[in-house]
Amino acid sequence: MIILEVRDLYHSFGESSPVLHGVSLKLEQGEFLGIIGMSGAGKSTLLRCINRLIEPSSGEILVPRAVFIPCADGSCIDILKLNRPELRLLRRKIGMIFQQFNIVKRLSVIENVISGGLGYQSNFRSCLKLFSPAEKKSALINLKRVGLLSHAYKRADELSGGEQQRVAIARTLMQNPAIILADEPVSNLDPKLSRVILDILKRVCREDGITAMVSLHTLDLTREYADRIVGLSQGRVLFDGPTKDLNEAAAEKIYQDNL
Repeated sequence: MIILEVRDLYHSFGESSPVLHGVSLKLEQGEFLGIIGMSGAGKSTLLRCINRLIEPSSGEILVPRAVFIPCADGSCIDILKLNRPELRLLRRKIGMIFQQFNIVKRLSVIENVISGGLGYQSNFRSCLKLFSPAEKKSALINLKRVGLLSHAYKRADELSGGEQQRVAIARTLMQNPAIILADEPVSNLDPKLSRVILDILKRVCREDGITAMVSLHTLDLTREYADRIVGLSQGRVLFDGPTKDLNEAAAEKIYQDNL
């Protein structure tokens, strides 16, 4: 099943040339998609357009209505046409993992993880930290899945960078996401820790049937973990295919100097 389709997506910042220049792609449910390209190729912009942290200039981003907003029909919705309440419902099902972890370091690990489910709570309960036993149980289960159960009640700032990124994964799992967007999730980590994080991320996506779009800073890691690769250059898709089909000539074209 196609769970996400991007059609002819453009985005510019002000009067500058487009950062995204007619990007089109489709994602099958359960795929682990790697996005590669030089700095400035449009990787982060693409991911942030999908959940409208950035508003695209034009195009369509289609998802099956039944996956994201409860209904019985087989129609699709265009994310770019959703109003704010509808977008809030949609974002429950699209998790985001950032390069800088984006956890609240003064809070405990378990509080950070529970915050992933705040889209399902009222603002009143969230502000007062009125977490239910079921929410606490779910947070502990997700911390166990990422190997951090013993750290649940530590302050987040006591953890290493790799541990903080594992907290971010557990927090995202609290959303019960259909899609996870990961923007350079291991660029601040050494190669060994990078593989630990990507091993965890790919495992939980496989276990839960989650579709992942992951931008990575090295071609070696992308080849190791991605089922399929999309290569961007100057906001255009230069390659879209199975990882095994990305030969050296195609990779060189993606990473050549953008002059």
